[in-house]
Amino acid sequence: MTDRVYPSAKPAANGTTTAAAAVSNKANGGAPTFPATKAQLYNTTRPLYRPQPPPRRRSGRSCCCRCCLWTTFTILLIILLAAIAGAVVWVLYRPHRPSFSVSSFQVSQFNITSSSQDSQLNSKFNLTVSARNPNGKIIFLYDPITVSITSDGVDIGDGSFPGFVHGKKNTTTLRTVITSAGQSLDSTAVNSLKNKKSLPLKIKLDTKVKVKIGSLKTTKVGIRVSCDGIKTALPTGKSATTATTSDAKCKVDLRIKIWKWTV
Repeated sequence: MTDRVYPSAKPAANGTTTAAAAVSNKANGGAPTFPATKAQLYNTTRPLYRPQPPPRRRSGRSCCCRCCLWTTFTILLIILLAAIAGAVVWVLYRPHRPSFSVSSFQVSQFNITSSSQDSQLNSKFNLTVSARNPNGKIIFLYDPITVSITSDGVDIGDGSFPGFVHGKKNTTTLRTVITSAGQSLDSTAVNSLKNKKSLPLKIKLDTKVKVKIGSLKTTKVGIRVSCDGIKTALPTGKSATTATTSDAKCKVDLRIKIWKWTV
């Protein structure tokens, strides 16, 4: 009997083997079959996990610095614009402050009456003040002016001037009567006023003024006029006494109110 030789089965193609492996893997519930493919070994079918970077947060310090920078820039810009505007006004109009002088000062009455309880002052003064506007293109508009007279810090009389318009290159004469009726004085004030042959006087004028340049009007600004160097003798009888005003000097100061303080 002759032996027959059967050829061995050829290995299946790669596609066939892979397909068969996939069928077997599915049949086994997803467990890899052996021999395993590279995809099964390295699990390349799953998406790679890539950690996301945390969201960037804006630093509060950076925002604060930026705000401070812009605020500083705005303030500097406002100051620069104000300086430019002031320079333009100065070149065009050459503004000057008004000037004041005491033309005459008379004491008509000055009596101190003392009692067991207190002392009282009765006084009467005639005051004449000259106000001069040296500007040729600027007009001043004054509110009513309050007047106070002191001697060594003791208030001896109060009065007022009416408001007025101070024209260009104009000199205005202001007259008023200043009185003190029954003002109470302590012992220190009485000794300061009685024991002197002549009284050193200080006059203060307080008011608010607007500045008019052409058709433009500014807001009201407070001013104080302080006049020193006035001396007077106390009157005797009914005749008035004229004070010496040759050495009197008046100074004009702006009174600008910032918050609760006046400078």
